[in-house]
Amino acid sequence: MPPDLSNRLFFRLYQCANMMHKTGTRALEEHHVTTQQWAVLGALTRPAFEAGIAVGDLAAFLMVSRQNLTGVLSRLEAMHYVERTVAENDNRSRLIRLTDKGRSLWGENMRPAIADYYEEALEGFSTDDKIHMIHYLNKILRNFKALDPDSSRSSEPL
Repeated sequence: MPPDLSNRLFFRLYQCANMMHKTGTRALEEHHVTTQQWAVLGALTRPAFEAGIAVGDLAAFLMVSRQNLTGVLSRLEAMHYVERTVAENDNRSRLIRLTDKGRSLWGENMRPAIADYYEEALEGFSTDDKIHMIHYLNKILRNFKALDPDSSRSSEPL
């Protein structure tokens, strides 16, 4: 690929990420939730994480640094949307999980707003377009992981 085309592609990804952050935060403004908090809450709704997940594992799943995640978790904990618990099978292990308030916020309030946001952001995209986009984003994500020596713990994308 010519360097100018690669530059254009990566700059467009950068712009999209910034606009997703800006418009996503605006879409959830009434719930006082940022896109980072949205990602954490969404991850914690996954059935595999219902009983809780270790902070390091959640950071790997979201592909963020543990340090950045700690601040987001502290704010969500202060809002009583998440809690730190002790793992049932290991009293030394601390897990993060949604509280009832967090589950209610996600299910009753945020999900409809998120669905509306997705519909607007993906206006004009066919089902095939969306499937192809997921394919190409997964492909570039695999390449990014190959470039990152710390990505060995990362799981599949959201």
